[in-house]
Amino acid sequence: MNSKTKQWLKAAGVRSLKTIAQTAVATIGTAAMLGDVNWIAVLSASALSGVLSLLTSIGGLPEVKN
Repeated sequence: MNSKTKQWLKAAGVRSLKTIAQTAVATIGTAAMLGDVNWIAVLSASALSGVLSLLTSIGGLPEVKN
């Protein structure tokens, strides 16, 4: 694996993790109380957002120079 691929994987992974965390916070925030949180929905939406972030990153990442 070359250094450019490693750099892309690291940048895409960081971006994906940030997106997952943001989605989880937003989804949890929709519940009135912590006991009302639909954890399956939180995990599902967060996982989907992470996959979508990685797929979007295929189009290019500004952090990784061409």
